[in-house]
Amino acid sequence: MLRQPARALTPDEIVNHKTQTLIDLMRETMRDAPGVGLAAPQVGVPWQLAVIEDRPTYIEKMGASQAEERQREPVPFHVLINPTISLEGEDSAEFFEGCLSLGGFTGVVRRSLAVRVEALNERAEPVAIEAHGWYARILQH
Repeated sequence: MLRQPARALTPDEIVNHKTQTLIDLMRETMRDAPGVGLAAPQVGVPWQLAVIEDRPTYIEKMGASQAEERQREPVPFHVLINPTISLEGEDSAEFFEGCLSLGGFTGVVRRSLAVRVEALNERAEPVAIEAHGWYARILQH
């Protein structure tokens, strides 16, 4: 499923009960893992849909100096549907990161330090996000 293109959702599909239930289940799955993001293809659904959240408790566990080095701040729960991403600027950084699809494995990945994402939220409303630091890394992943 992860190697197949995911399809965009229509506004009617976004607000229907099936999609809203999937969003709730994905939030629970992400939190149970624990993780900071989860895409629908990771749970076997070929849709352009992801849930994102970087909880304060995750950041507290890593310590203040590591959080500062990674430019990591809490990110409230939100949903991105049909996202498009653009890299902002030339600055990048390498850090270890993992993936819920490959539990127990980490690797060093270079990612842009700033991005802009345009998407729809869980109410099929347009959203634009300008993110930097670790939040930008989460969105790129």
